Formats: sequence, structure tokens, C-alpha cells
Amino acid sequence: MNRPSYWSVFGALLISVVAWGAESSAVPDFKLYVGNSRGDDISVIDMASLKVTGNIKAGERVHGVCLQADGKRLFVTVETDHTLRIIDTATQQTIGTVKVTGRPNQCAATPDGKYVAVPIRDGDSVDVIDVSQQKIVKTLPIKEPHNALNTGSNRYIYVSSMGSHEIDLIDLEKMDFAAHIPTGGRPRPYTVSTDGKTMYVAVADLHGFVIVDIPGQKVTARLEIPAEHATLKKLQYETQDTLTHGLALTPDGKELWVSSLKDDAMYIYDVKAKKITGRVNTGEGPNWIVFTPDGKYACISNAETDDVSIIDAKTRREVTRVKVGKVPKRLAVAQAHQ
Repeated sequence: MNRPSYWSVFGALLISVVAWGAESSAVPDFKLYVGNSRGDDISVIDMASLKVTGNIKAGERVHGVCLQADGKRLFVTVETDHTLRIIDTATQQTIGTVKVTGRPNQCAATPDGKYVAVPIRDGDSVDVIDVSQQKIVKTLPIKEPHNALNTGSNRYIYVSSMGSHEIDLIDLEKMDFAAHIPTGGRPRPYTVSTDGKTMYVAVADLHGFVIVDIPGQKVTARLEIPAEHATLKKLQYETQDTLTHGLALTPDGKELWVSSLKDDAMYIYDVKAKKITGRVNTGEGPNWIVFTPDGKYACISNAETDDVSIIDAKTRREVTRVKVGKVPKRLAVAQAHQ
């Protein structure tokens, strides 16, 4: 297989991230979409009022949620019937359903909404779906895939391979892998810096994260965060090797917020200073985190208490805790559409 140089790949990713980020920062109002993993719906939180304003029915066992960049379409994976649902966010109605090849996990969409990547957990594969055609156009092999991630590129999407201890990069033009990036452990959620050079990865059995040099394809640091509690309490909706799950960079890239399932909190890592500079308590079982594009709020799903912590990112204080559906996990946020 002929592959592009890593610098050309990540240069293209950087251009896309910068352009997408500039567009998103001008959006005044946002909606937060909360996948309720033991329910059949997605809770919709209006980020102006910080209240639930809608519930979108999708199907039992919602797993993944993602959005195209303009927020007009929401994509949801449903485990029980092995489908990807395409939802119009203005009407909150399903406008398309695509049958996938197995049990789907966390999806990712290109900013233009042309493609959605769906990891198939029980199929050791990832389905690439053409949204306009509403059909699978490629299925690629990947060992125990879990989370897909788009960082603002219409050409590239990341997918984690828990079985191979790596994050794989899909080139959507070639419909093949462009890179296989080792993570030094079984990867859980991960995020990528805006320059496309650094990846932060939660891995199994680590209360913290690893730092990966993407162009160099190597782990450069492993940071274990000291915890208040020595052991992990028994969790109903997460495996016992998961000490850290959700993590995300602030929109300005200066801070990495990292969940602690030991302490029911978010720890804040200063990227430049390379140290933990703060902690904010959450509900029980903090699972996923997203920031509003303007950087005002951090939103954390609490799987054990069926709610979402809304935190003022500047003051590092919880503003409110919003009750949602059963066992909330994946989150997505974008511009509100009427």
C-alpha cells in the first residue's frame, strides 16, 4: 500500500482543524446532545438555559453520537438493531437509517457530513458510510475497535483499536489506513491537539493518560494522576480496568481535562506547564466530556447518576447538574438550529 508522508497527512489535518475551529467559534448558541446508553433516546440540552428541551427517540441501547460541523445533522449508533440513525436536528426527526455490519460503537462524521465512520465492536472492523447514499461504501479490518474521532478534516478520521493498542487513521480518499499510531496500552477515549502533532490517550489500568507524538508514531510520556481514593469502587456501567475515561482539550488547546472514575472528578492538566493545576468534582461515573466551541462550558456525562455536570471552564465551578436519561455517556455539541 502506498501511503502519504506523515507530515503531509498531518499538515492537511492541521489546515482542516484551524478552518473548522474558526468557523465554530463564531456560533452564539449551542445544543448539547446526550446519548443515554441504557435507554432509547438522546437528551437535548439548550446551553443558553441549561435545561433539557427535547428527547430524540432513536432505539434501545444508544452508543455513539456525533454531528456534522454545522450542527444540522446528528448521527446516532444503536446497538440492539445494528443501525446508524441520521437525524435532522431542527425537527429532531430521523431522516435516514443505515444498517451496519455488527454492534456499533462511537461514530465520527466528517465536518461536511459526507462520511460517517462506525466502529463495529463484534466484527473487528469499521464501516465507512456515505451519508447521501445512506449505504456502507467500505469496511476496513481493525481489531476490537471502539471510538472514532474526527478532528475537523473531510479526508481523515481516527479509529481506536483496543485489541492492537493503537489508534488508526483512515484516509477517506483512498478508503484505506494512512497510519497506525501506538498508544502503549489498551486505548479508551483520546483527543488530538489543534496542530495535529500530539495525541492524549486514556488507556486501561491508568489513572491518567499517555502522550503520543503522532508524526513520530511513538508514546513520549505516561502521566499517572495521583488519586484521592486508592481503589476504584464497583461501577455498574464501566469495566474495572477503566480508571480514566473521558478527556478533552479546551478549544484554545491550553488545558486537558481528564476524568477520574476513582474520585468522581475532572483533573485539569496545563499543557504548557506539563502539570495538574486543578480539580472539579462531578457526579458519579464521569464518562465523556465536551466543551462548547466558545470554551465557556465543560459538559461531563455522569453514567452512575443519570445527569450531566455543566462546569464554567474559566472559574472551574459546577454551574448546574442536569438530569437526563438512563446511563448517559457519549456527548456532542454544536450550533442550535430551528
